[in-house]
Amino acid sequence: MAKQTDIPTLALIIACYAAWGALLFFAPKWVTLALLGPVITLHSSLQHEALHGHPFRNATLNAALVWPSLNILIPYARFKDTHLAHHYDPHLTDPYEDPETNYLDPDIWAQLSGWWQKILIANNTLIGRLILGPIIGLVSFLHTEACTITPRTAIQWLGHIPSAALVIWVIWLSPTSYWTYAFGIYVGLSLLKLRTFLEHQAAGPCRERTAIVESGGLFGLLFLNNNLHVVHHVHPRVAWYLLPRLYAANKAKYLQRNAGYHYTSYWQVLRRYAWRGKDSVAHPLWQKR
Repeated sequence: MAKQTDIPTLALIIACYAAWGALLFFAPKWVTLALLGPVITLHSSLQHEALHGHPFRNATLNAALVWPSLNILIPYARFKDTHLAHHYDPHLTDPYEDPETNYLDPDIWAQLSGWWQKILIANNTLIGRLILGPIIGLVSFLHTEACTITPRTAIQWLGHIPSAALVIWVIWLSPTSYWTYAFGIYVGLSLLKLRTFLEHQAAGPCRERTAIVESGGLFGLLFLNNNLHVVHHVHPRVAWYLLPRLYAANKAKYLQRNAGYHYTSYWQVLRRYAWRGKDSVAHPLWQKR
């Protein structure tokens, strides 16, 4: 299903940068406040497409297109490395091997202070994840990066400096304040937390750990159909706009594969988990090493 040039993805990348520029330079402040976050979310989703081989077969060209992370905080190169590590399905939800999991080793959980446990329990509700998740995720990411620094990661962070400087320079040229942009970053990261909130669960067979949220609606566009997450994990190099067709043609197969780990929409997710934890923070199936 791969193409020499993925025109829909390339067009969407161009449209995303155009929307970003329009919001910074021309839109009324209230429009910028309302839409900048979703545009930053969309750009993160496009970075995800790029690291999986779109819109070009050439990884360097793909990286160049999305290299200036609009969220400023997360280097594309680090996102690429950690996300590809996450795609090794046998390690999904592993507190040590899965870079994107929120589960903790039960022994580590038991050592946390009571107030920190309460914060993480709140973070396991959907409302908590949307409000607290961006800062908790960022602090956790930066702490892990600092504690596991290697020559490769150091080079990747150094390469991110001109990327972040470019985005900050454009903001400086625009009428948009840094506070407005910071709000947009937080909203953008919060929307991403909606997507990742329950896309993986602790389960025995690794094929049962990945969810389907069937009706993405507007979120489906912002997340580039990654709500159909098990389809993406089975076919990681398939472009975003082909995932719904694959799912519709093989729905029973995917739902059998993930043992029915399925939600009809994000509204169902909100109704079910707005104020209730989706599961425990401590990995419920973790075996001591």
